[in-house]
Amino acid sequence: MFNLPINHTISLIIITVVVSLVAFSQPRVMGRLIFWSPAIRQGQIDRFITYGFVHADGFHLLFNMITLFFFGSFIEQFYRQYAFNMGFALFYLGALIVSILPSYLQHRDDPQWMSLGASGAVSAVLFAFILFQPWNLIFVFFIPVPAIIFAILYIAYSIWAARRGNTAINHSAHLWGAAYGILCTILLEPRIISVFLYRLSHPNFLN
Repeated sequence: MFNLPINHTISLIIITVVVSLVAFSQPRVMGRLIFWSPAIRQGQIDRFITYGFVHADGFHLLFNMITLFFFGSFIEQFYRQYAFNMGFALFYLGALIVSILPSYLQHRDDPQWMSLGASGAVSAVLFAFILFQPWNLIFVFFIPVPAIIFAILYIAYSIWAARRGNTAINHSAHLWGAAYGILCTILLEPRIISVFLYRLSHPNFLN
């Protein structure tokens, strides 16, 4: 009997897609899983995780899952060596919690504020990847963009969108998720700093 390792990236994508699709058609499911401060105060702390498995619309879901698909498996190889092969799953779930905390502290007394989407965790994965491969080409709407350039544009857009507001998508979580991905990876492997600086100063668009 073969003992094949479970790909946690694919598992997370499947779970997220299924839950999001169900929530699209069932408002009660969406209402139970979305991040909502009054529910947190009532003891539903599972929402610190569940909000990351529902999305605002199909494009929001597709963008996050495509990004996770292309970069998750690479980062999974690094993180799986920790916590008995559960390192990547814990890294991803931890990113959901850490990326939402600042917004929760800011809006915890606002019953109108809600948040949803895996963007914070996906940002953590993406920016951890950039530490390893800063010049790797990322295809944004079929246009090749170096990962480090995409990171700068992504941060700029997230800051602009967070200030603009008017959506349940928590753009500030993108920034905190990115910071979490970078810091967590550096803490586990400090040598990645020298690797990043070397590769940053030696552009190579093929790796």
